[in-house]
Amino acid sequence: MSIRHGLLALLERGQMYGYQLRAAFEESTGSTWPLNIGQVYTTLARLERDGLVRSLPESEAGQRPYEITDAGRADLTLWFATPVSRTDRPRDELSIKLALALTTPGVDVRSVVQTQRAATMRTLQELTRLKYASDQPEELPWRLVLDAMVFQAEAEVRWLDHCETSLVRYRPTVSGRPPVAADGSAEAVVPADEEARR
Repeated sequence: MSIRHGLLALLERGQMYGYQLRAAFEESTGSTWPLNIGQVYTTLARLERDGLVRSLPESEAGQRPYEITDAGRADLTLWFATPVSRTDRPRDELSIKLALALTTPGVDVRSVVQTQRAATMRTLQELTRLKYASDQPEELPWRLVLDAMVFQAEAEVRWLDHCETSLVRYRPTVSGRPPVAADGSAEAVVPADEEARR
């Protein structure tokens, strides 16, 4: 999630100060991504530096509101019109962890997979409970966020099932030589797409 563009989208609704922006962000996402107030003010400072927002005079209560500029609106419009690329997203720590577990001596990879599956299933159950706790129309924004998280968790469980199946067939190579079958003969490597058709 781009906090920068999230704040611009909120300021498009009207002037807000830092704590209002944090509350509105968390309300819009159902508090699924809690936002640190320090992040809000750091991001506002960068947005102001880049000419995308401007700060207004402090209120009597000492709160400084911000408003979006025309340049900020143009940047926000471009963000909404641009698809999110897979390369723009953070690295997938789980896939990297499993890849390293396979090549690190002494690591029980099956245990790593099973531990992750149990944790992901607990998360999936909690997300599903939250999703069905209420279905008020005004809660649609955060329900869509929850739906995305549910689908991601379901996909992760399917991928972990695939990993476990792959581990059953896995035979590590030795010094770059092809995998060896249990009888000592060279094992044929079956392409993934062909394996899926079997």
